[in-house]
Amino acid sequence: MSEGYRIEKDSLGEMKVPEDALYGPQTQRAVENFPISGQRFGRRFIQAMGLIKKAAAETNAELGNLDAAVADAIVRAASEVVDGQWDDQFVLDIYQTGSGTSTNMNTNEVVAHRATQLLADGSVHPNDHVNFGQSSNDTIPTAIHISARVAIQEELLPALTHMHEVLADKAKAFDGVLKSGRTHLMDATPVRLGQEFGGYAAQISKGIERVRVAAAELDELALGGTAVGTGINTHEDFAAKAIARIADATGIGFREADDHFEAQGAKDAAVSASGALNTVATSLMKIADDIRWLGSGPTSGLHEIRLPAIQPGSSIMPGKVNPVMSEAMMMVCARVMGNHTTITVAGSRGNFELNVMMPVIAQSLLESITLVANITRAFTDRCLVGIEVNEERARELLEKNPSIATALNPFIGYDEAAVVAKESAKRGMSVRDVVREKGLLPEDQIDEALDVRAMTEPGLPDA
Repeated sequence: MSEGYRIEKDSLGEMKVPEDALYGPQTQRAVENFPISGQRFGRRFIQAMGLIKKAAAETNAELGNLDAAVADAIVRAASEVVDGQWDDQFVLDIYQTGSGTSTNMNTNEVVAHRATQLLADGSVHPNDHVNFGQSSNDTIPTAIHISARVAIQEELLPALTHMHEVLADKAKAFDGVLKSGRTHLMDATPVRLGQEFGGYAAQISKGIERVRVAAAELDELALGGTAVGTGINTHEDFAAKAIARIADATGIGFREADDHFEAQGAKDAAVSASGALNTVATSLMKIADDIRWLGSGPTSGLHEIRLPAIQPGSSIMPGKVNPVMSEAMMMVCARVMGNHTTITVAGSRGNFELNVMMPVIAQSLLESITLVANITRAFTDRCLVGIEVNEERARELLEKNPSIATALNPFIGYDEAAVVAKESAKRGMSVRDVVREKGLLPEDQIDEALDVRAMTEPGLPDA
């Protein structure tokens, strides 16, 4: 035996395992088999696995399936996993067996080894004790749901709610600011800056609701289905009791899956949750890009708003400040959209009784949740909160906007209004001045026809 290793056995034979490792031979085999990306499961997923093992041990003790002392040692060891004490022992690559069996065994071996250390007398077996009444095929999908659901509840929804509140406040603060509307990136009839920000706030409000609805599907847990959904080798009361403990520990209404074959053979709930995140990313991309354009300039862009200067923008151009928070958000959105494609493809690989791409679903879904939560909060605090209006610039561009001529339609007709708009654009004159020069309306009717504030609301001029 090489120095620094110990010999352990599994069903395939002997393996050299690092001397100080809490994991065992099955984990070590997977370490050697899958040197793929260096990406490992994060805190949320490990926490969920520990929570499952803890709830399972407590339930099996209650049902008489485990010796009380062994169960107590497992509970204590699993609690340490939940708390993050042994994260460095979860050493496996995301790209591994599609069921996540290697990670389930990594958990079983760490908990068993640590429980044996805590047990006054005897030893704890990773399969016979820690994994009793379970299978990788139900614990891994259960961990996906728990970790994603908790992350949504604790990270994502608070961040989106914070953004919505700030956008709604900005909508009120900017309601009196009149500016050019734009369609196709071209001048359109006037809007209020508050209306634009109100639209952004509504997008986020709807996104929050979409996430809530999709997250509710994650409340169903596959635990209890064991190998193929039939529940072989588990007590008929195990799932309900163990899941009740998980619900109590998280404060989330987790429940046993309506159908265990659906819960293990498909990952539709994860795809649905990713779809909601993808939609939120689409909203965030639009908002970030709009704000980037609105702040562009300062001399050759729109520059209707001023963005907070949070860092120098160029290594060569002095004084340049870039919309860095918008750019960071747009990159996050692109990543989330890519993750959704990955999750969609992986979710479709539910061959018969088991999805075989679960680890990458877990990784991609959790990454998307965390990325959106983090960038949403950062963008809100370091960009949205500090946005100021450049009212002088907004007024300047609005006065030159030929689309104001649209308001003349009821007075002089579309064709004549089009002539006014074209001449306004060609000569760089305001629509008001063109109408006055051509004598198209009496002076006292020009103000009525070209009331810019009224153009931002529905209605027709009085007859």
